[in-house]
Amino acid sequence: MISAQAWADAQTLWDFQQMGQQPRPCSVAVGLGSHDLGVADTTAELYHRGMFPLVVFTGATSRTTQERMPRGEAEHYRERAIELGVPAEAILVEPEARNTGDNIRFSRAALEEVGVPVSSVLLVSKPYEERRSYATARKLWPGVEWVCASTPMTLPEYIDSIGDARLVLDMMVGAQQRLMIYPRQGFMIEQEIPDDVRAAFERLCESGFTSRLVPETADQA
Repeated sequence: MISAQAWADAQTLWDFQQMGQQPRPCSVAVGLGSHDLGVADTTAELYHRGMFPLVVFTGATSRTTQERMPRGEAEHYRERAIELGVPAEAILVEPEARNTGDNIRFSRAALEEVGVPVSSVLLVSKPYEERRSYATARKLWPGVEWVCASTPMTLPEYIDSIGDARLVLDMMVGAQQRLMIYPRQGFMIEQEIPDDVRAAFERLCESGFTSRLVPETADQA
C-alpha cells in the first residue's frame, strides 16, 4: 500500500518537475527515449501542430525497456510516430543513448552529421522528467534555446496510463535525486531545490521508493 503521505510527496515532486512552458515552434524536436510511448504520441501531436519540421528520437534500451522495447526505445518511438502520421523523412533515430546526457550529446551529433542548423529545440520527455531533461540539456548543449514539453496530464492519470504506481514513484524519486547531485558532477546546471521538495524526496526515500537511486559518486545514468 502507498500511504497518503507518499502520494502527497509524489505530487510535490511531480509539480516541481513541470517547467510550465508552452510549446512553440523550434528548429527541431528531441524525443527522449524511455518506457513511456506517450512521449512519441505527444511528439507526433506537436509535429502535426507545426512545432518543428524534424525530430530526433533517441534511446537504446534499459532495464525497464529491454523486454517491452526490444528494438530500442528510439526505434519503437519512430514506429509509433509513423503510425500517428509523422512522415518517416521527418524522423532521425539515435539508437545508442543510455542516459539523458547521451540523449543530448548524441542527438546533437546526429543533427550536425546531417547538417541541420539548430537554434532552438523542443525537448519532449516524460512529465516527471521535464526539469531533469532541461537541466541536462542546458549544461551539455549551451547556445540553443530549450523549450520543454510533455503529455499534459495529472499524476493519477499518468500512473493509470503506465499501470505501475511503484515504478512511477521510484522513477520520480530517481529523477529528483539526479537534480540534486548531478550539478556538482558536471552533468546538469544547478537549480534551486525548494525545502518542501527536499523534504518530500527524503520521506519517499525513507518509505522505500529507492530502486532508481544512484550512488552520489556514480557515473551519469
